[in-house]
Amino acid sequence: MERIIGFIGCGNMGTAMLSGMISSNKFSPENIICSAKSDESKNKLREKFNVNIGNNIEVAEKSDILVLAIKPNLYKKVIKEIRENIKQNTIIVIIAAGITIHDVESWFSIENLKITRAMPNTPALVGEAMTALCANENVTLEELEEIKEIFNSFGKVEEINEENFHGFIALCGSSPAYAYMIIEAMGEAAIRFGIPANKAYNLAAQSLLGSAKMVLESNEHPAMLRDKVCSPGGTTIEAVTKLEEEGLRKAIINAMKTCEEKSKKMSKK
Repeated sequence: MERIIGFIGCGNMGTAMLSGMISSNKFSPENIICSAKSDESKNKLREKFNVNIGNNIEVAEKSDILVLAIKPNLYKKVIKEIRENIKQNTIIVIIAAGITIHDVESWFSIENLKITRAMPNTPALVGEAMTALCANENVTLEELEEIKEIFNSFGKVEEINEENFHGFIALCGSSPAYAYMIIEAMGEAAIRFGIPANKAYNLAAQSLLGSAKMVLESNEHPAMLRDKVCSPGGTTIEAVTKLEEEGLRKAIINAMKTCEEKSKKMSKK
């Protein structure tokens, strides 16, 4: 019998997860049950994914794997509502920034509760998420592989220590915003050169996509790949020199440091 996977809350990230799981054909809608805040949201989930719908308590009672896809400020309230209703050996999946495994353990107050913490980023919406994953000592290796399969269905997943989640948020959780800013700037410059706006941003985005794929598939250091593009006395080395002069590298490093520090502050209760 397949495990029942439940979602309490289905906003952007929860919906992205559902879409990836079902599109992968590894998870059947009949084995997924969801709750949502409004009747409108529930109807949309039913129509789009053909999943089962219930209230928070019904989802908690039926789920073998329970994803808490709610806003961080709602965690304590929802856990108080459902903690008497979860099944023995249910695996809880946290996907909220600033909510730790210790927080959830203390709010449930259930002995030997199985908890995993995951941090997917927004490219989950297009099946290209990067997810960090960790678990408490009650989760077995086999169970952890089951959770990995969920997140692998809409991207890639890496196990990291929970203490490194702040760095991961700066590196992957927030980095789509950095990439969008770079694409926007490149597109605006291209428009100044006369390239039509409806083409400029697509050209910029595809260039970044291809460059990222080169890093992933070549196994070469980014600096080596950069040097291969920079012909002596050519145009690219002039551009790279200007980027160094303008402080691109320093700006990115400082931005990520600020992001990590903010994440740490959010985790302090």
